[in-house]
Amino acid sequence: QVQLVESGGGLVQAGGSLRLSCAVSERTFRMYAMGWFRQAPGKERDFVAGISVSGGNTYYADSVKGRFTISRDNAKNMVYLQMNSLKPEDTAVYFCASPRVIMNNPPRTASAYYYWGQGTQVTVSS
Repeated sequence: QVQLVESGGGLVQAGGSLRLSCAVSERTFRMYAMGWFRQAPGKERDFVAGISVSGGNTYYADSVKGRFTISRDNAKNMVYLQMNSLKPEDTAVYFCASPRVIMNNPPRTASAYYYWGQGTQVTVSS
């Protein structure tokens, strides 16, 4: 059973930064594209960022482009989301996720992902 564990969330003022981490238990982690999603209260789970197997290709939602950076360390089975210039509208629970099938590039829809972490809360105050 693949396990994903997020960490690094917290409370930060607008304009601040946070770095989220996602630890993946599966030793074949390096074969899977990975994604970060977020979900605010009463809203759907939205794509934030995705990264290809090698880390050479990254994808972002328009709302975070230029502020967030996704990266991965395949040797450590880790995925990261560096979040800069945070805004109150970035407040949400953030999830990392992995598809069940091997694919090079990350999908943008939540339904394409099978394994999910428990989420980490990010709160940005104005």
